[in-house]
Amino acid sequence: MSTIDAVTTPLGGPTLPQERRLVTEIPGPRSQELLARKAAAVAAGVGHTVPIEAVAAGGGVVVDADGNSLIDLGSGIAVTTVGNAHPAVVAAVQAQAAQFTHTCFMISPYESYVAVAEALNRLTPGDHAKKSALFNSGAEAVENAVKIARKHTGRQAVVAFDHGYHGRTNLTMALTAKSMPYKSGFGPFAPEVYRAPASYPFRDGLSGADAAARAISLLEKQIGADNLAAVLIEPVQGEGGFIVPADGFLNALVDWCRAHGVVFIADEVQTGFARTGALFASERFGIVPDLITTAKGIAGGLPLAAVTGRAEIMDAAHPGGLGGTYGGNPVACAAALAAIAAFEDDDLPARARQLETVLKNRLAALQQSDPRIGDVRGLGAMVAVEFADPVTKAPDAALAAAVAKACIAKGVIVLTCGTYGNVIRFLPPLSIGDDLLNEGLDVVASALADTR
Repeated sequence: MSTIDAVTTPLGGPTLPQERRLVTEIPGPRSQELLARKAAAVAAGVGHTVPIEAVAAGGGVVVDADGNSLIDLGSGIAVTTVGNAHPAVVAAVQAQAAQFTHTCFMISPYESYVAVAEALNRLTPGDHAKKSALFNSGAEAVENAVKIARKHTGRQAVVAFDHGYHGRTNLTMALTAKSMPYKSGFGPFAPEVYRAPASYPFRDGLSGADAAARAISLLEKQIGADNLAAVLIEPVQGEGGFIVPADGFLNALVDWCRAHGVVFIADEVQTGFARTGALFASERFGIVPDLITTAKGIAGGLPLAAVTGRAEIMDAAHPGGLGGTYGGNPVACAAALAAIAAFEDDDLPARARQLETVLKNRLAALQQSDPRIGDVRGLGAMVAVEFADPVTKAPDAALAAAVAKACIAKGVIVLTCGTYGNVIRFLPPLSIGDDLLNEGLDVVASALADTR
């Protein structure tokens, strides 16, 4: 641990010691008290991954009520990308809260909403005329993108992909592929939603062109282009397992959509805002979506989401057709403007690429010594390992769960994901120091070795 890391965080945030520190077992007594209160007061359907009471966070650590300091390799599921409690975000929130906390933009507009829209129009891929609308959550952004596409095209059908995750509202549950825990028992779901096979190189072995041809054949034969309003996909699938499609897959889908008047929607809720080593993952594949949905990292931890896209498509909805009471809340907008400035001024996409090198080098070395790691993949600070039987490639969810549980017990926050539950994903805040990241990966390696 360097002297600098011990005093402050590399890119700002609370001056917490950047160290893994275990004062008690996890959970400690104060955390156990809160978890008991949670069990009594909070609906059972609201689960948790890490059994602690968080009281502070910054840089690459989360501190609990018992004084334990955990290395954060989850970023609140890719939200605190600029670092938790980034000082510029905190200052912007405090200043805006002192002025006003709400008017409802649909009642009394304010400048910060417009400024966020202008920034998104400028930063998202493509040099065409764009417009934006702001919402509260990723699911809400996705749902509104579908509304806009349907209004623009006059068509109803929407295609999502195997392994995709898009949210927990009724429509976005229909779009999401995985049943447990997201869909099971919550139907019936919204109609006119179809599913196509995605590119999954580790499991299908197809080239991007062949995977796209397989998907397009389904679109043409089972739905028909004339009935299709939108194709919706995460450029790198998140909850599905950080699946990076084969080269050319997304490009072929975009070309097909353009040729048939179908709106191509990139769900960049998890991949957006420097997470993948570019401001948007679409840039890393050389594609320009018609609509792009964003949330998570946009506002440094405050709830905000957006749909940005071609002006002629965004303007299809009639006045009053888009909006919401809290959409584009002024405090969240102030936070977003501060976070966006940090992404640009601190060149955080470059930092994400540096973290990609560290993560992939360390994890690839682990893979060389442990054949149970079937695949190491990802872009930027969005990297994962998939556990599988070395001979059959059968998913090994039990191993992923055991490693994740052991890491948390040793003071490292990691998250599992994947359709089969056999993937561990690494989503460190871009404010983490290399020493701390490497220590966290040391713990992962130790936890994996202990399962042999």
